[in-house]
Amino acid sequence: MKIQQLTFTRFIAAISIVIFHYGTKNFLFDNFIFKQASVGVSYFFMLSGFVMIISYGNLEKIDFFEYLKNRLARIYPLYALAALSVMVSNQFKNVNIENVLIHFSMLQSWIQGQAPKINPPGWSLSAELFFYITFPFFANKFYSKLKLKTNALWIISFWIISLVLFNCILYGIISFKSFPPDLNAYYPLMYLNTFLIGNLAGLYFINHLKNQQGNYLIPILICLLFLILALRYPTGIDHHNGLFAVIFIPLIIFISLSTDKLTTFFSRKEFVFLGEISFGIYILQYPVWIIFSDFRLNKFLGTDREADYTLNFFIRLLILIAASALSYLYFEKPMRNLIKSFGKRKLENKQINTTESIQA
Repeated sequence: MKIQQLTFTRFIAAISIVIFHYGTKNFLFDNFIFKQASVGVSYFFMLSGFVMIISYGNLEKIDFFEYLKNRLARIYPLYALAALSVMVSNQFKNVNIENVLIHFSMLQSWIQGQAPKINPPGWSLSAELFFYITFPFFANKFYSKLKLKTNALWIISFWIISLVLFNCILYGIISFKSFPPDLNAYYPLMYLNTFLIGNLAGLYFINHLKNQQGNYLIPILICLLFLILALRYPTGIDHHNGLFAVIFIPLIIFISLSTDKLTTFFSRKEFVFLGEISFGIYILQYPVWIIFSDFRLNKFLGTDREADYTLNFFIRLLILIAASALSYLYFEKPMRNLIKSFGKRKLENKQINTTESIQA
């Protein structure tokens, strides 16, 4: 089951995060929305949890190794290519064996001071890998065996406890010498609640809502209004580890169910394609900004860092989108298919050898 209209929302979230990182000095984006658009990472985590249930929720049991191979095939090739691009562009400066091993093993978000190294956006992929690894356990041991109410009870409890603990550590209300606030900001276990709350939404969707399609444009707009108000009038509670689930989860569900003209329009193949390349937009943003630096743009295009800030931003953004599209078509998909087919070929060869042995 694939919900096409959700795919384009990935593109919106990815572009918003790029603007948050590099575009808020532009008058178009110098506002409270884009200055807090990093919350899009939480949206990615929740949407990932939701989609995992939609994709695997009907299976009685998930084969861990086959599942993990498919997940890694989706994210790792471009993740590694992005990191390598940064190192080559920087001529391997400020890089040591420890940083390389940690980053390429996707462990940086677990270790203090490592998350921003090499390719900073990669920290969220480190967390995502942890979610991927834990998902079969939750699916096989809890989701397939417990009632929805029971799953809702423990997931919501974990979500609340994580929110409280995250903010208490972040604001120094409680402290652990071995667990400082800067590690707390990236630690995957602190973001597991966002993925699990997405799982819960997916469970509720496939059990009670999947056949209730209709025009949900008004509820979608109301959710977006609440999001704008929440960004405009912050409560002082950090919202990066799941607080916005109260907005994002209804938004994901309403978009999934809606058959209104706007949602249907965004289900067109060109918008779905933009959603498909959103991973590239997210993970390649830092390499593009490093490779197409202000120095290089000045050298080859004659643009000025300050006077042409807006022009430089849009040049890089267009390059980023183009690079993401090309990498998706000619690197991501081929590599994904190659990795996925590896185990199948091995199994087919084993079956052929077994058949020949029996026939002999």
